[in-house]
Amino acid sequence: MDNTACTCVALDAMGGDYAPDEAIQGAVDAVSERKNIKVLLVGREAILAGKLKAYTYPKEQIEIVPASEVIETAEHPVKAIVNKKDSSIVVGMKLVRDGKADGFISAGNSGAVLVGGQTIVGRVKGVERSPFAAIIPTKNGVSLLLDAGANVDARASHLVQFARMGSIYMEEAIGVKNPKVGIVNVGAEEEKGNALVKETFPLLKACTDINFVGSCEARDIPMGACDVVVCEGFTGNCLVKMYEGAGIMLRSVAKECLLSSTRSKLGALLIKPAIRTAAKKFDASAYGSAPMLGLKGLVVKAHGNAKAKQFKFSIFQVETFKKQDLGNKIGKKFEAEAEAKKETLAARRAAKNN
Repeated sequence: MDNTACTCVALDAMGGDYAPDEAIQGAVDAVSERKNIKVLLVGREAILAGKLKAYTYPKEQIEIVPASEVIETAEHPVKAIVNKKDSSIVVGMKLVRDGKADGFISAGNSGAVLVGGQTIVGRVKGVERSPFAAIIPTKNGVSLLLDAGANVDARASHLVQFARMGSIYMEEAIGVKNPKVGIVNVGAEEEKGNALVKETFPLLKACTDINFVGSCEARDIPMGACDVVVCEGFTGNCLVKMYEGAGIMLRSVAKECLLSSTRSKLGALLIKPAIRTAAKKFDASAYGSAPMLGLKGLVVKAHGNAKAKQFKFSIFQVETFKKQDLGNKIGKKFEAEAEAKKETLAARRAAKNN
């Protein structure tokens, strides 16, 4: 395999509700579909080796990287990262940090992924906070919601950076030209919102490198009112989970109604293709998972209940990041600004001393 053309993905095989089976299945599906991908399955070697024996796949495209420990969902993130040096999350992130993998994917402890991303992989110079950027389905296609849960509290300057990073992502990875950016609010008027929204709004309005369109109410998000939806992590995580719950509820109610009588069952057979098409439109797993933007390397957080399909598309997502060079595009922009600010401050100090 040509390593220069190959995308190497480190996958936490021990994280998530269905570990390691769904992660393994996702890895096998990915490498069976694309020859230019290699997956490093990180986790307990004996367990993973035993499970892999049941699959047929290109052997050179999947490799096991041993990690003897697992960070459980309920563990304290900081303590777990510090104390469990041989956990699948820590080992996987070190592969990215050391340039041995192009990206790391985990459905494990969200807090540990967040802490590890910022301390092991590290933030780009100039980036204040790294958000989880989640793709959400809309009537018009998809939107990017950030922060989806990494920073439950945030400052106005953080939200401005989220908007700028999200714009780069939507334009480069999804192909949306001049993406519309909106801030989650309780009304369309500029004077509405809590203290954070009121402080952030004029800053976004003054930002020249994004297409800011103003406030975006929750009911407008599914209609595709904005391509980039900005908020702090508490609101973002609530929105994502509301989306998930509403989707499950709608599918359940639709199924119940369609199977309620002989007539409805016959009708269901006729509209089955249309239902499948609609269901695909609202299947966010086909776009992968939530990357942490603004890091020196790619870290992707999958849902805790991720199945093989989401793992497969998350692996493809890493490939897209590498091809589009998204990490460098975001990094260069913020690093250049950080250097410019540093030079400006140095010049001001020099002038003051003189």
